[in-house]
Amino acid sequence: MTSVRGTDPTVVAAGFNDGINRKDVEGLAKLMSDDHRFVDSEANTVAGKRACLDAWRGFFDSFPDYRNIFTSLTAKDDVVTIVGYSECAEPSLAGPALWTATIQDERVTEWRVYTDTPEIRARLGVSDTT
Repeated sequence: MTSVRGTDPTVVAAGFNDGINRKDVEGLAKLMSDDHRFVDSEANTVAGKRACLDAWRGFFDSFPDYRNIFTSLTAKDDVVTIVGYSECAEPSLAGPALWTATIQDERVTEWRVYTDTPEIRARLGVSDTT
């Protein structure tokens, strides 16, 4: 389902990441669908807007210096595939990463983080030069 208002899904995904980088839970809430899901690189899932917002609050409290830098965003229908890296004093949270954001009606229904490996790049259709 394509956004009914016509906003480019990459703009919504970038806005969601801006909220993460600003630790702006209210801004994230505005961009989340009620049935929002967050899936981390280990496939752990948090489901539901309220649960996800609580998870973000805890994450921001634990890792206040965390931020994502995107080097490319590509949309195919309502799924945005993102290449970039994270910065954080916690080494396990820093380094290259891939994300997908599923966008419906200008809301993020799923935010998923992947470890940047050749296998996952191939599965997501991301070139090694991106």
